[in-house]
Amino acid sequence: MNNDLVPGFNDEKDDSLKIQLDKIEDVENCLMVILNGYIDTYNSVYFQKQIGKIVSAGFVNLIFNCASLNYVSSTGIGSFTAFLKLVKPKGGDIVLLNIQPKVYEVFQLLGFSQFFNIKETLTQASEHFKKGAPVESSIFPKVFNCPVCSRRLKATKSGRFRCSDCKSILAIDQQGHVFLG
Repeated sequence: MNNDLVPGFNDEKDDSLKIQLDKIEDVENCLMVILNGYIDTYNSVYFQKQIGKIVSAGFVNLIFNCASLNYVSSTGIGSFTAFLKLVKPKGGDIVLLNIQPKVYEVFQLLGFSQFFNIKETLTQASEHFKKGAPVESSIFPKVFNCPVCSRRLKATKSGRFRCSDCKSILAIDQQGHVFLG
């Protein structure tokens, strides 16, 4: 099935991370990437290579189903950031679906939870790619300077996060106001 969607996808395998692909019919150029296992320093190269194959095959809207993803290291989170940089210039985006609490915690601790679209249902994930985004998107993504170190930051939604430079905890409300959090 994977090779039908992305030629040569199953040529490589990794026992620590199984990846299954599922076409999302109602969203253009969209694949669900079902992750089972964990992502760490040792298998992140494999992970990035596999996702590179998907994007090369023309799929730029990616839904990562993380329900069976038990662990993600900081290197793994770096992979997701690389995918965002890979698909955005092509008009695509990524959504993280069904993230386990312990995995979400890593995203939060590293300050990345605000940069990713995290959804709980496939319907929410699919809707993200369709026109008519939620009202909050009129303000977000918001680019602003950290009130402590002046680093340029970007928030995709309201909430709390950490500055990537000075590590200050910041909060942004639904109106886009930034304050120390």
